[in-house]
Amino acid sequence: MSLEDLLRMRVVTTASRIPQRVSDAPSAVVVLTAADIQTYGWDTLGDALATLPGLYTTYDRSYAYLGSRGFLRVGDYGSRFLLLIDGHRANDPIYDQAAIGSEFMLDMDLIERIEYSPGPGSAVYGANALFGTINVITKKGRDFDGVEAAASVGSFGNKKARITYGRQGKGRNDFLISATTHERSGRDLYFSDFDTPDQNYGIANGLDYERGLKLLLKGTYEDFSFSLSHATRKKGVPTAAYDTVFNEPYFTEDKQTLASVKYSRALTSSVAIDGHVFAGRYDYKAESVPAWSAPQKNTDGSRANWYGLDLHATLTNFDRHKIVVGTHVQHDARKDQYNYSIEPYWSELDDHRTGSQAGFYVEDEITLPYNFLLNAGVRYDMLSDGKHSVSPRIALIHKLNRTTTIKAIYGTAFRSPNAYETYYAYSGEGGQEPNPDLQPERITTHQLVLDQALGNATHATLSIFQYKIDDLISMTVNPETGLYVHKNMDRADGRGAELNIEHKWREGAQLRASYSWQLARDGMTNAVLDNSPRSMAKLNVAIPLFDNAVRLGTEIRYISARRTAMDNVPSYYVANLTVNLPKLIAHGNISFSAYNLFNRRYADPAGPGLVQDSIRQDGRTFLLKFTYEL
Repeated sequence: MSLEDLLRMRVVTTASRIPQRVSDAPSAVVVLTAADIQTYGWDTLGDALATLPGLYTTYDRSYAYLGSRGFLRVGDYGSRFLLLIDGHRANDPIYDQAAIGSEFMLDMDLIERIEYSPGPGSAVYGANALFGTINVITKKGRDFDGVEAAASVGSFGNKKARITYGRQGKGRNDFLISATTHERSGRDLYFSDFDTPDQNYGIANGLDYERGLKLLLKGTYEDFSFSLSHATRKKGVPTAAYDTVFNEPYFTEDKQTLASVKYSRALTSSVAIDGHVFAGRYDYKAESVPAWSAPQKNTDGSRANWYGLDLHATLTNFDRHKIVVGTHVQHDARKDQYNYSIEPYWSELDDHRTGSQAGFYVEDEITLPYNFLLNAGVRYDMLSDGKHSVSPRIALIHKLNRTTTIKAIYGTAFRSPNAYETYYAYSGEGGQEPNPDLQPERITTHQLVLDQALGNATHATLSIFQYKIDDLISMTVNPETGLYVHKNMDRADGRGAELNIEHKWREGAQLRASYSWQLARDGMTNAVLDNSPRSMAKLNVAIPLFDNAVRLGTEIRYISARRTAMDNVPSYYVANLTVNLPKLIAHGNISFSAYNLFNRRYADPAGPGLVQDSIRQDGRTFLLKFTYEL
């Protein structure tokens, strides 16, 4: 990497909207780069995030889910994380989904960097940032400077193709357009819970398929920038979730669109403004055969449209102060949910909602005597249904010397009940009833962070944390109706520590190793939470060979045992290997990846609505990829 890239990598904006060094941020921020994505062959955002300290993922053959610090409710669609794309909110207003699997909107080749800021972020961004804020920053046209094509083939009929054009004009003017298509035929899967003669002996035939399309258009002209992203994904569901007939056609389809226009300008040497208008659309549809109405098909889905404005100013004209003050206003023009039976038609749900939200925030980074830095912020959010929230965060940061920084951080965050939890109603078997009396979840977190540079090539971070969640929204069964319902019925308490070490050699080799210990318990029963590993260990090693003609990327992840609804899944480790050959062909790169290299058998806990207690994950798979600059 060039010196410019190295310096830029150590400056982040996600933690507080103020450009600052990682050591000055009010969080233990971790950064992943485009080089990391290529080196380790990460195919999804979840693959990349799973390598970070404290984070882990699960997969139920429909969606990928993200957990942190021992907390992951399978089926919550990542709603306790805030997902940003180039600083703009990407969570939808129906499910609050932070998409991290193949349903994520962007091709991984288009990502310049990923900034992950663990801990509460509502003081700056509002709802959803309970456990962390993920900011995916996309590449610009100058990063391609022409046409680039990529194609890959892999196990189980995995195919992907991408074409990208990028160009840098005069000054800051820039343009990029890209399209990606992918498909996967999948494989037949065996589920012992359905191993009977009338259910094909537990084998789901041809229901693990997937296909999709991703588009990105973005550009910059003078002080203006714009972006338009669109993605569709259709995924077969082989698990017979939510009391559907096993081995009958069942699919989900997601369509996402985000558009924004941004204006950024430094009015003076000490006053800068950033404002963007945005709009989004999300469509979801699932088609299945419910057991209680077979062979009649059922369609379940939702539609959402929203738009709004985000405006903030950065003020540095006060001595020893950097102040950010801003507002975020969003109107949800449509939050519709529907469910109907096909042939004959019968409507079970036809719910139409709108909503609005507004937030006002201020944050001040204050330089104090004796190498102390105080970062203090607060945000006030109010919703159209009368609910409101105040989210403070304060961080006292002390530089003991040039290489050692200590941070003491206190923060709160909230998550409002979404439309699915509040208004979804379906009276059939495996159905759900609404609960308009739901209240927001709230988390309070204390963190102590040690940021230590060990020479010029090694960097270590130790985080010790404790959190408490009140009014936790959980899905349960109403004993009177037998239907699922969401209630503010739980609390959760967690504590633990995360150690992360990075080292880079002059020859280009690098190492990142982390260990996380966490204990997350039910705040009412004191029992360890389901799907909560006690410990995790991760290792990423990149090694250049033969004057960088070959670059090896190896990663190993260990996850300890986790409880399930009925039993537990044992601990496991997986190892992945990617070989990059950047000099084998001119203007191109060939890579070969082997995932789960040693073919380990492991499973993830299953979520609500599934008969299975756990879902077995893929064994060894392969991917061959070609990238060429035209």
